[in-house]
Amino acid sequence: MEVTGSRYKGETKNGRMEGKGEYTFPTETKYEGEMKDGMFHGKGVLHFPNGSKYEATWENGIAKQGSFTFADGLRCQEKDWDYCDGYDRRFYSERCNGLRPAGESQLTDLHPPRVIPEWCYDCGDGFYDPTTKVVTSYMGRFLRNADDSEHEWIVCTCRKAWDEVVGIDPEKSPSIRPEETSNIK
Repeated sequence: MEVTGSRYKGETKNGRMEGKGEYTFPTETKYEGEMKDGMFHGKGVLHFPNGSKYEATWENGIAKQGSFTFADGLRCQEKDWDYCDGYDRRFYSERCNGLRPAGESQLTDLHPPRVIPEWCYDCGDGFYDPTTKVVTSYMGRFLRNADDSEHEWIVCTCRKAWDEVVGIDPEKSPSIRPEETSNIK
């Protein structure tokens, strides 16, 4: 475990994880639950650094049945999922707490949204720096290097730190000629 950066605290048998324990991955994802012969086995919960969790029944290291709950409490449903279905695009917090007043748009499920570091993107599980192609957690820990496909998705899809001008840029648009003005008041 020292080689991979993982940690284990709990019961053992013959030098292997056995019984109840807590296994922490290098990414700080943590499994709490039952172990058998060095593997997740029985009931257990994976807690992710962003606050979400996956509760499951495991057999020899494989999740056989489980459920995922997002950090905000929204529980994922395999059937009859009506969240963000195209007809109702509210954030989960808006469904629970109501819409914000006019003029106070809610950009993310978290309100107010996280402040994104300069020239970076908020990619959902952390911040992405396009110059280094590195994703770090919101707390600043290294998460991963983005490949070209993820880079393209992030820069095309995710919220960025800077504002982009939308509409006509008065600096670049031709000046208005007197014959184009209206006398209607």
